[in-house]
Amino acid sequence: MSLDDLSLYDIPERNPAARTEIHPTAIVDKKAKIGQGVVIGAYSIVGPDAVLHDQVKLASHVVVEGRTTVGARTVVHSFAALGAMPQDLKYKGEATELVIGEENSIRQYVNMAIGTEGGGGKTVVGRRNLMMVNCHVAHDCVLGDNIVMANGVTLAGHVEVATRAFLGGLCAVHQFCKIGELTMTAGGSMVTQDVPPYCMVQGDRARVNGLNVVGLRRAGLSHDVVRDVKTMYRLVYNENLTLEDAIARIVAEVADGAEKALFLGFLRTSERGLCR
Repeated sequence: MSLDDLSLYDIPERNPAARTEIHPTAIVDKKAKIGQGVVIGAYSIVGPDAVLHDQVKLASHVVVEGRTTVGARTVVHSFAALGAMPQDLKYKGEATELVIGEENSIRQYVNMAIGTEGGGGKTVVGRRNLMMVNCHVAHDCVLGDNIVMANGVTLAGHVEVATRAFLGGLCAVHQFCKIGELTMTAGGSMVTQDVPPYCMVQGDRARVNGLNVVGLRRAGLSHDVVRDVKTMYRLVYNENLTLEDAIARIVAEVADGAEKALFLGFLRTSERGLCR
């Protein structure tokens, strides 16, 4: 196997008995915890507080530092830096951490920071996410599962990204913003407020410009559910209602279900305000 030929979606087979391979030029601290079947490529560095679960693959020139845990069968490509010190002047060396879930594909030059004491002490990344070249995940971010971040996406500190969100290339997300489930953020967008579930946004100071209908259908939502999502969207964005009135109408007019609960929960807990 060539470490430089790792496929974009090269998730290892579920074979925890596989032999661990560490290239002789790699520097792996004796205190690091290394699972079975782990592959560590040439010139990679693994620090003393790192945990690499079974069948993690590090290509050449990867750095895993700080209190960083990498979930099983995650593939990390060349020049990625995981567990970097936060780019936050308030950080004074506290024992914070970065926790990455299973089966992620982390491409070249991706950077992820550990958390800060003021943000709960932990940066969290879920499972089966794809982070393309040059993505940045800052301190205290919380990411769900099955997210796609295209080339150059930048998440400031404390950002939350929900499951199955798609962020187009060169997007930037302001600190403390929330990106809802099954959303689509167009390439080059500057997101400064919260993006409700199921919506599409684009532009400098991104604005909502429709529903992610294709994404809803691909996710397997039924015709009736998609209809209800369209109704909720219309009440928030097309009826010239206050947010409070839109919420009241949704409660009264839309059938109860998981999607309604998710959408209402997002509206009620938004702190930065919604992209409108």
